[in-house]
Amino acid sequence: MSGVASRSQCTPGTTTTVFAGIGQGEIGGTRTAAMHRLQKIPSIVMSHIHTSAQVSAHMHYKMLVLGGGSGGITMGARMKRLFGAENVAVVEPSEMHYYQPIWTLVGAGAKTLASSGRSTESLMPSGVKWVKSKVQEINPNTNTVKTDDGTEITYEYLIVALGLELHFEKIKGLPEGFEHPKIGSNYSIQTVEKTWKALQDFKEGNAVFTFPNTPVKCAGAPQKIMYLSDAYLRKTGKRNKATVIYNTSLPVLFGIKKYADALWDIVRERELQINLRRNLIEVRADRQEAVFENLDYPGETTVIEYEMLHVTPPMGPNPVVQNSPLSDGAGWLDLNKDNLQHNKYPNVFGIGDCTNLPTAKTGAAVAAQSGVLHRTISRILKNQKPDKIYDGYTSCPLVTGYKSVILAEFDYNGQPLETFPINQAKERRIMYHMKADVMPHLYWHGMLRGLWGGPAPYRKLMHLGMK
Repeated sequence: MSGVASRSQCTPGTTTTVFAGIGQGEIGGTRTAAMHRLQKIPSIVMSHIHTSAQVSAHMHYKMLVLGGGSGGITMGARMKRLFGAENVAVVEPSEMHYYQPIWTLVGAGAKTLASSGRSTESLMPSGVKWVKSKVQEINPNTNTVKTDDGTEITYEYLIVALGLELHFEKIKGLPEGFEHPKIGSNYSIQTVEKTWKALQDFKEGNAVFTFPNTPVKCAGAPQKIMYLSDAYLRKTGKRNKATVIYNTSLPVLFGIKKYADALWDIVRERELQINLRRNLIEVRADRQEAVFENLDYPGETTVIEYEMLHVTPPMGPNPVVQNSPLSDGAGWLDLNKDNLQHNKYPNVFGIGDCTNLPTAKTGAAVAAQSGVLHRTISRILKNQKPDKIYDGYTSCPLVTGYKSVILAEFDYNGQPLETFPINQAKERRIMYHMKADVMPHLYWHGMLRGLWGGPAPYRKLMHLGMK
């Protein structure tokens, strides 16, 4: 999923959310079997020492990082090098951290859920203060942050990496509908294994996949599971009994024409049904019915019976950011898109899904942003003007099968910004290997340690590989 993101890199990324986007919430106050199983995963043995003692009533740090997702942990590691560990704190309530991009493959049975999670404790940069609380309020006029346990933290510099929120509840019948079979979502830890169960249990009928009428993290993820499901049904001999349907609120299959053209070829070859400008508004899980509105003809709705339903939830800004002076008119963190500094408060910066940067919300974008933001802050500390520009680089490895990926890379203007000297709009097995095996390793051992990333992280990967 945007992930990666989210703690995500394209699927899947970077937030504390209501429904397990980055912070791990619960579905309607209940816990599913997936959560119970995940809680039994042992913590990774620590290779370093860090502090995470109970917070005091008031604290002060030179650099305060809000959020312990992809952007937060990465910038915590980078800021440790700039400020010294004792001067940096990261505020994050979750005990577990997830690499969400891999949930695309978990939902298709190609990876295990356990492989996506590690303890936050094992990932926190050594010596950096871990404030194990949830951010309640940000007041940039007084350089103050309040947490849900009443602690007040003051700062000299602030990085906001709080991600976005998932809103299953904005679809009538959800999230309670997930208690029924045949329905899942790769966007939540509580529901990703339900996607795989629905796919395994498929007999005959409609397999339906949705894209909501809101910004999302990793805009490619909603259709990745469609391609994987199609491949699974072919492998198990059920495809001739299935109608595979992708209902998207968008007017296009994918926003970048070069890759959209390649995807349309795949759609036609595999006989997948694509319906544009269709938005999921209700799930009648007890009857296995999904209700869609036609965005081009308000008031017109269609009911589709399903044998399998994958839901991509509506998403929106983090409410703490939205309700603070830091937000723009739509509720996102208001940043200079070139250097990631706040447009009004010069000692505030941001990264990842919580921002209003006009690019796709993916983990690859976070990796690219991290290098620019590091440079911006280091220049400001020297009373110099930022000199490194973020061009909007983002990437989406479009998984089109169990051994194939189209690697989409592009900038703010929607122009391809590719790494490799090949046609990246073509399905390739090596790109699948990079998505499934190489990128998770780089995430855990490179990006989160502040050692990998930059304006185009895949290019840096190539550069490192040539040394």
